[in-house]
This record gives sequence, C-alpha cells and structure tokens, in this order.
Amino acid sequence: MNPTLPPVAPSVTAELVAALTPRLRKRLDAGVAKVAGRPRERDGDVVRIAVDDDTDLELHAPSGVVTSAEAIRCGCLLAPDCLHRAAAASAAPVADPEQPSPSTTSDRDPAPAPTPPSAQAPAKTPRQPSAQTPAPTPNTGPAPDMTPDDTTAGPDQRAAALALHDAAAAVLEAGTDGAGAVLQAELLRAAHTARLAKLPRAASRAVAVVTALRAARDADPAHRLADLTAALRDVLLLAHRIPDATGPELAELCGTARQPYTPDGSLRLYGLFTEPVLTATGYAGAVTWTADAAGRLYTVSDVAPGGAGRAGAAADRTVRVGDTSLTHRELSRAGLAVSGATVSATGRLGAGAGVRAVRASGADWHGDPLDRLWAVPPARQVSRALAGDRDLLFLDVTLLGTVREAAGECLVADCGGLTLRFTAAHDDPALPHRENLRLLASAPGARLRVVARLTPAPLPRAQLLAVSHPTDRATRLDLGVDRLRRADLPAASATALPPASQAGPTVDEAPVHLLRRRVHQAVAGGRRVLALPGDRGPDAARLRGHGLVTAGELLTELHAAAADRARDPFGRLLPSDSGRFARAWLAAAVLTEELDRILCAAAWGADPADPADPADPTDPTDSADPAQAARPTGPAPPTDSPPPHPGPLVSGAKIPGSLPDPPAEPRERPR
Repeated sequence: MNPTLPPVAPSVTAELVAALTPRLRKRLDAGVAKVAGRPRERDGDVVRIAVDDDTDLELHAPSGVVTSAEAIRCGCLLAPDCLHRAAAASAAPVADPEQPSPSTTSDRDPAPAPTPPSAQAPAKTPRQPSAQTPAPTPNTGPAPDMTPDDTTAGPDQRAAALALHDAAAAVLEAGTDGAGAVLQAELLRAAHTARLAKLPRAASRAVAVVTALRAARDADPAHRLADLTAALRDVLLLAHRIPDATGPELAELCGTARQPYTPDGSLRLYGLFTEPVLTATGYAGAVTWTADAAGRLYTVSDVAPGGAGRAGAAADRTVRVGDTSLTHRELSRAGLAVSGATVSATGRLGAGAGVRAVRASGADWHGDPLDRLWAVPPARQVSRALAGDRDLLFLDVTLLGTVREAAGECLVADCGGLTLRFTAAHDDPALPHRENLRLLASAPGARLRVVARLTPAPLPRAQLLAVSHPTDRATRLDLGVDRLRRADLPAASATALPPASQAGPTVDEAPVHLLRRRVHQAVAGGRRVLALPGDRGPDAARLRGHGLVTAGELLTELHAAAADRARDPFGRLLPSDSGRFARAWLAAAVLTEELDRILCAAAWGADPADPADPADPTDPTDSADPAQAARPTGPAPPTDSPPPHPGPLVSGAKIPGSLPDPPAEPRERPR
C-alpha cells in the first residue's frame, strides 16, 4: 500500500484483477512491487506513474477516490488488458466509503425524527484501531434499508456472508506471506458484494483485513499483528452468524453505512482534551473530547485523508461547529455553548446549517462539573468499558517509574493501591506520545490526574492520553498534541532515575498466551505453520491444569485441523478442508479475546456483568430523566466488532462471545 496514490474503490481492484489471465495473475505481486517503486507525480486530480521510459500509468481521482476501472489508464501496448492497471490498483490504499471524509465529519447528514438516540448496544471488549485512534465509526443500529419485517437474512445476504467466509478462510489458510494481491482482490470482491447486500459492517472489516495485510507485507512500522487478527476474526465471526441471525441481532450484525444525527437541543460543553487521529487506512486529524454538566461525553472531530503531518497539525485547525473560531487545542481548555445541536449515536457533534455555537468558559479538571468524572471508582469505570460503554478511564495516580517489556518500556503508576502500566497511544515519531511518556517516567512520586484508554490485558494496562501538569494542577497536557519539557517536571525529580524496584509485582498469569500465540501464528504463517510436526500435548495439558479446559480442547483441535490432509488412493494430497481449519481458528480466537476480557476485569477488580449501579450517585451515567439517560456517552467501540453471544463452557463458567457448536451439516452453497 502506497499512501501517495489515491485510494481505489474495492470493486475497482477486484474487477481489474479478475480480468487478468492466469499467467498474469502469477506475476501480479511482482508487478505491484514494481509499480510501487516507480517515480510518480501529481497533477491536480491525476497521479502519473512512470512505468518505464515510454509508458505512463494514470490514476484519475476527481473526488479524491478512484471509483471506476476506466479511471486507471495505461499507455502500454497491451492496455487495457495489461498487468499495470491491476498492479496500480493493488498498490494503492483501499477506499472505504464508511470512513469519515471532509463532508461526513461535519454533519450534513439529515437528522431523523427528533427523538434521543437509543442507548448503545453492548459490544465485546473495546479495541484501538491500528493506529490506536478513536476515529469515528459507523453506528451499530439497524441498517436504514431494513424494516421491522426483515427478521431473517435474505438470500443475497447469505450468499454475501458465504463469499466473505470463503475469501477470509483462504487468507487465513495462506497466511500473511501467502495472501498476495490475488487473494486480497477476492476479499475485496466479497466486501463489495457484502456492501451491496446491505452488510456494511462486514464489508468494512473485510477492507480492514486487506489494509492490514498490505501493511504487513510492506513491513509498515504501523502494522500490528493483533489488529490484523482482530479484523480477520470479526469477518469470519460475522460471516458465521449472519445467516442464522434474526430480528434485532441481524440488524446489529448488519450495521449501518452512515451515522444519523439526531437533534439534541442546547448543550453546554466543557473541554476535556484533544487527541490526534492516525489510522492505518490513510485518515488523519484530531478529535476533541468534551463533557456536559452531567458528565456525558461528546466529541468534535476533524478527520480526512492524510498522514502523520495532518494529525500533528489538526489540533490548530478551527473547530467545525457553528460559527466559533476556536481551534481544537483551544476547545480542549475552553467551553462551548451549542444551540440546535445534532448528535450521532456515538456522541459526535454535527455542524449543520442550523447549529449555532459560541465560545464559553471552560472548567478545571479538579472542579465542577468535570471533577465528577474522576469520582467514579476505577473498577466501576472498567466494568462500564468492558460492557461496551466508553473505554476512557479518568484516574488519579502517583508515578512510580518504568518497567521493560517485550514491546518496550511502559510507565508504571499507583492508583489507590493498584499498580497500573501506561503505554503510548501512538508510536509514530511525528507525534509526541512516546517522548512525553519518557519524560513523565523520570518524575517518580509526581501525583497526576490522567485520562487513559483501557487496554484489555491480564495486568491493569491503559494508553495514556492526557495528564494534569506535574507542577501546576490547573494546567493540563494533551500527550498527543503538547510536548512536555524537562523544565515542566518537579525540580526534585528532574534528573531522578525511575526505581526498578517499583516496577510492580510479578503476577502468576493464566497461560492464555499459549492459545493466543497459536492464533497469531496462524494469521502470520498460515495453516502450514501449525501443521508442522511437534508435540503439542504439554501446552494443552498446561491450559487444562489452570482450569482452562475449553482452551486446551480448542488448541488440540486447532492443530488437528491444520494437520488434517487426506490422500487419494494414489497417495496424492487432497485439497485441505479450509472450513474446518477456519472454524477451529475462529473458536480459538473468540475464546482468547473473552479470556483476556475476563482476566482484565479480574486485574482491575471489576465485574464486567455489572457495569454500573443505578443507586450510585457518583456515577455520571445515572439520571432520573430517561431521555437524558439515553443520550450518548461518547464514541462507541468499533462497530465492526460483533456483539457477544452465548458459547461453550470454560471451567464450568459461561463465556460470552464464544462460538456456538458448529452445525452438523455444512451450509449449502447458494446456486
């Protein structure tokens, strides 16, 4: 994937690759590498690539996106049936119509009836996007084309789900190294079919898989194997559940292509912090979080195609709400008075023609009304996050030092006797997250009020987003926007080294990593990695010894499915059963995620089944007014993540979100 090329619609890439002859398909990956390395120039909406001294390749993107195969033109003698057009489409970023654009991030979406948006549907563990950002995502409500009578999946939706399953299973079978441009095009074709069948959530996650695959094959530093694994798991799980889903469950699995905005009257908002947005799909910008007097969160976003440069500069752009001249950086410290507000179900403020907004005074984190966000106990906040509500944590901590992990150093802090580990929200060197975290680690003993994003893990872990100033508690620092300086640290600890003895206690973790490692290995290396000969019994026995009986059984089944290759009477290998391997992998992946969720709740002392106590006056989500209680509490977790459902037993306890038993007979392929 080359970010200097304009995004190409998935259907265009699929069409161009499908038109190639079998001989050219074998050469497609080499052609992609060649096109990606050739010089290019931009002339308005046209990008020209010099294939050789006499041949130019042009990509026409009048709206910023290549939307037709005819918009990619080649000057070689074999055009239009040449390899160059398909290679250029495969080298360019994938255009996702569901991603925010300059027109959709402002609010020109027509608002439906003036009723408050419904409460967010529970989802599985909140996850960060590849670039670990809260980039706006589609709503999880019913698709606009669905009616209450649409209680079962139609034939086109079943066919689209089966096509997605087959394409994703082929990617899993081949692994990252084997999933070249041809398999990616098949998955893009399935994503396009799913979008036409009104399955925008599944289509979006399929595009995310292709984007992550290209980042992995290009050795992009932003690539995370965990993100690719999560996207592939979501595609397979959605394809598995959609054919048999009914009613509200089906509507939730389908998702919506765009977020509707609902009138919400007048709002008095107080700025909290601003964080940069940098996604793996080529979008960048900033999101400013605000809160009203009741503690409910709202966001103002400015996200558009771009890279790290746009993410770093977006904080100084003017907020696009009403006629205010505030920048995102200023809004994070000030306030906003909005009349005629329109709000999406995820808490994003619209900026339509009828919206009026003026600057207002802000509030200190330690004073009313923002102080009530920090009054909620950490365990209650984590329970709410694991139940599918907002994943932001508002904590009072004391810095202890650093601890070295396999992925690098992380900041250690104490929060009411609980040892927390804070990591950087972004590793991109253009953003100051990592540098600010390193400076904070050199000030052990400093007491800070922080905003962080929960990271599900067996140890209490979160991504640090904003902190109060180490020496001036009335000042706040947005770690992705502001740069901390050595002079900002307390004088007594400006040169102190973090004490290694305070890195936190050693915890005897449940060996979930034994199953997680095999799940990740299958994605990276394909089926053949798990089919290699070896004794897998000790790993399964260790899982069973810790009470993870189902995990041990799934690990055994995963290896058995990978090694299952039958032979014909002449001793030749028959085609592998990709369906069995995909089911075994999917069950292991879902169970691993749920175990991580349960262990995360145990580490924080939280109860994921009881996110909030209605009788607790310190919880800002409680309200006597049902309409107020139904208002959004901030951006929801990624909506392309399927919701939980009943599953198998693990050591006698029901684990939500795991797979049901596979059907006795495979589904018949639609003719």
